[in-house]
Amino acid sequence: MRRSTARPIITLIAITSVVMTALTACSGNTSPKSVAEPSQPAKVSIALDYIPNTNHIGIYAAQAKGFFKDENLTVKIVPYASTPAETLVAKGVADFGFSFSNGTASARASGLDVLQVFANISKDQYVLAYRSDDSSITSPKDLEGKTYAGFGTAGEDAEVSTVIKADGGKGVFKKVILDTAAYDAVYNKKADFTIAATTVEIIEAREIGKPLKYFVPADFGYPDNYSSNIISSNAYLRAHPEVARRFLRAVQKGYQFAQANPKQAAEILVAANKSELKNPLVVEKGAQLLAADGYLKNQDGKFGIIDDAKWSSFGNYLFKNRLLNDSKGKPLTQEPNWSDYYTNDFLPKD
Repeated sequence: MRRSTARPIITLIAITSVVMTALTACSGNTSPKSVAEPSQPAKVSIALDYIPNTNHIGIYAAQAKGFFKDENLTVKIVPYASTPAETLVAKGVADFGFSFSNGTASARASGLDVLQVFANISKDQYVLAYRSDDSSITSPKDLEGKTYAGFGTAGEDAEVSTVIKADGGKGVFKKVILDTAAYDAVYNKKADFTIAATTVEIIEAREIGKPLKYFVPADFGYPDNYSSNIISSNAYLRAHPEVARRFLRAVQKGYQFAQANPKQAAEILVAANKSELKNPLVVEKGAQLLAADGYLKNQDGKFGIIDDAKWSSFGNYLFKNRLLNDSKGKPLTQEPNWSDYYTNDFLPKD
């Protein structure tokens, strides 16, 4: 489920100079207009960041169960393509999009007008995975010098290195960029380890008889973050504050439905994406894991709420490790105000 090499944020640097002629990034804690828009019909678009998967389950549930219709909204789901969702949102091609903490931070640091508006997944799903029959790996330091099958996404190398160093290694490893072929490379012993999602690839590997073991990065010094989130732009939020609220209210209901009805939500997701999702059992088990293991709601039982401390901790890690570049591709020299990178202002109030 990791993003492909066509999608990484490094491509945003090349695009930023074009985008910046039309956009200027504004403060993240966007203050809505004081005059509310009438609840009239509106069209909203949301761009996927990858092929449809359980991270997107609440959107499809909201569509199928009529939650968007209840808010007088017609919602278009923009399929994953070569242009990153962050770019589509910043350019106004899509109103909302799916991203992840690393991608959102990299995009905004480079000058794109994006910010997180919803935490559809409340904690990191990604782990460092290796073949369960590889007896040479028993702890992260054993990954030292081995071949990592990667995806070219922002901060990927730093994550692997951090985990290895935390276990006593030097953080040195070999790397090949293979996109989704990374998993086959590990299965076939062409690579030793990769990054996988507990809610997708770990389940899939078990189902096809090629089980993977894994290390959880958060257990080895890599700060927890949002492995999937929903973003928008300040420009859109300022122009359409009430539509944004209506949209996120319906989205929240969609993820709440998936929490309460994982099997039915999985069936909805598969029915809408039969050509991409050919193993319904993997989708169903992924949906059940999301609901059972605290992925869809936070520790307080809330859906969509973005945690200040989580953003500050992860953002500080990115800055200290010089992983964020400005519009000229140079590492940031001043740590950002992380509250500019997200907002809870448009979420339903309890």
